[in-house]
Amino acid sequence: MAAYMIAPTLQRVLCASKLSSIQYRRCVLVGRAHYSTVCNANEKTFDKILIANRGEIACRVMKTCKKMGIRTVAVHSDVDASAVHVKMADEAVCVGPAPTNKSYLNMDAIMDAVRTTGAQAVHPGYGFLSENKEFAKRLAAENVTFIGPDTHAIQAMGDKIESKLIAKAAKVSTIPGFDGVVKTVEEAVKIAGEIGYPVMIKASAGGGGKGMRISWNDEETREGFRFSSQEAASSFGDDRLLIEKYIDNPRHIEIQVLADKHGNALWLNERECSIQRRNQKVVEEAPSMFLDAETRRAMGEQAVSLAKAVQYSSAGTVEFLVDSTKNFYFLEMNTRLQVEHPITECITGLDLVQQMIRVAKGYPLLHKQEDIPINGWAIESRVYAEDPYKSFGLPSIGRLSRYQEPLNLSNVRVDSGIQEGSDISIYYDPMISKLVTYGATRGEALSRMQDALDNYVIRGVTHNIPLLREIITHPRFISGDISTNFLPEVYPDGFKGHQLTAEGRRELLAAASSLYVAAQIRAQKFLGNLRVSTTPQERCQWELCVEVGGETHTVAVSRSGTNYSVEVGGEKVEVGGEWNLASPLLPVTINGTTRVLQCLSRNASGEITLQFMGTLFKVRVLSKLAAALSSYMPEKVPEDTSSLLRSPMPGSVVAVSVKPGDTVAEGQEICVIEAMKMQNSMTAARTAKVKSVHCKPGETVGEGDLLVELE
Repeated sequence: MAAYMIAPTLQRVLCASKLSSIQYRRCVLVGRAHYSTVCNANEKTFDKILIANRGEIACRVMKTCKKMGIRTVAVHSDVDASAVHVKMADEAVCVGPAPTNKSYLNMDAIMDAVRTTGAQAVHPGYGFLSENKEFAKRLAAENVTFIGPDTHAIQAMGDKIESKLIAKAAKVSTIPGFDGVVKTVEEAVKIAGEIGYPVMIKASAGGGGKGMRISWNDEETREGFRFSSQEAASSFGDDRLLIEKYIDNPRHIEIQVLADKHGNALWLNERECSIQRRNQKVVEEAPSMFLDAETRRAMGEQAVSLAKAVQYSSAGTVEFLVDSTKNFYFLEMNTRLQVEHPITECITGLDLVQQMIRVAKGYPLLHKQEDIPINGWAIESRVYAEDPYKSFGLPSIGRLSRYQEPLNLSNVRVDSGIQEGSDISIYYDPMISKLVTYGATRGEALSRMQDALDNYVIRGVTHNIPLLREIITHPRFISGDISTNFLPEVYPDGFKGHQLTAEGRRELLAAASSLYVAAQIRAQKFLGNLRVSTTPQERCQWELCVEVGGETHTVAVSRSGTNYSVEVGGEKVEVGGEWNLASPLLPVTINGTTRVLQCLSRNASGEITLQFMGTLFKVRVLSKLAAALSSYMPEKVPEDTSSLLRSPMPGSVVAVSVKPGDTVAEGQEICVIEAMKMQNSMTAARTAKVKSVHCKPGETVGEGDLLVELE
């Protein structure tokens, strides 16, 4: 973000806080990092803060603490001993083994860490204990500041039933539904029928999409009640559920609020969070294309009204569902820092972590509502270690064998807590990073996001960059025609990766052929000279057979220096580039358009795995002779998977519903696998008798592990 874009707001703040010219220059420089940490040397906060979290949010909090001159303490599980947030902190304390209930949710261990290190305050980040009122109470009892709202606000807003009643009293628009706890399956079916389908079954203490199910009939209500209560108990230790009317095709738009202990409260504009899968956000942006100034103000004022109704103090988020005519309904209030807070920081220039720390210390806000701008546009893509081809993203685990963030590009911010060599484990959320791009316009932010995704190098785990790139380049997303149903509507048969047009296929074939030729030339040289000195000159013409997607094409390649002219199907494609095969990024021009490719693998049989327009394509490039001889090679017979049920992801077995000898019908549940606190029902692909069961409840399984075999 250019410094001058946030200068007017900073000038008003500086006048109020009486900062020196040196401090002002520092603010402007930090503003280029997409938010400004306005530090007043005369404003005492804390000497030491413990961050009761892990990963990217722990690193994010530490960055602001360091700018404010505050020492930091990291807590970690035994498997996180070498994590980035541990290395970044001034001190670190192990709080238990890998499972979250024995480490990051272990209040006794974290309280011991607070006492041992002498931390004066605790920042909880998001998730884990961030909205746990008992944790906040225990800190207060030992005179340790909880950097967040007080326990009354946490309790009131953390319970979806109570928060809805408070919202109604504060004149906030709410969704029709049952204002109470649904105790049994029979009661759930009865209430759903009274409200009218579709309905949303939700965990009362929930968040992050966990413990939520949409139901369209009585049978789905029974199943949803069971899964939602189990997920809620697993994620929050609270299995209470509520039911409300499901608004079809809504937008998910949230308002960031900021309040102090002196009765001041602001709304910091909105974030559009409608691109979701399984009720979890994937791509967010600020501001929203959909809102006009009048609706934005109305939503902001209602959000502030709700915050004041519970005497809220800190950063928080009020989430709304918005229908096609801009009617908006209160969904929930998150009494913590949101995952997507960076995009608000980009368009306002405010450091929300610093604001939370100031408020927790008791200082009043330095800003007025008129000081809060909307400068430019920001987009956030959540980069996950997930397989987007399975239900838009089932978790992947592994070690990052190569990792390179696109920080060489302008107006790109990456919030991460990993590095090359880090492990993505089964125990925690599979998020790799939050990739944020900023621009003066939405078009600029989207263009930079596309470049950033193309320049992001991730090896060792399956990731969702193919899906992210397809979303932000899809015509419906670009036009703003989105809702929370975007993914199932755009990809009704599941995500299949980038679908090549005829022109795109020619470009891919030309790029793969040029890469193959560049590799051949490189192999013929040593220290810039030809390995065989009797060769009169370098070869300039090639005839190749290139196979992709089951189709084989004859390709003619002519080379002149670093330029390649490739004839595919009678049409010429011009490719230019250095083809530095030692680099993970391969910037080339194809017919005058600059593209960044990534070559993940090459082997002696001519197979090349190429990341092209975000998606991995397996291309086989052979000389005409090699292609002719390959027809004599035996083909591997594919495995018949109709009789085998394999785990689609790493996770733990929650339940097994069958035993050898049982007869199962097509679609019948066989077992339940929990991954990253989400429960997934594994069903039979056909009617058959169970031959053998290879798993039992409590076991950990990997992706592809055999669960059940049918006859």
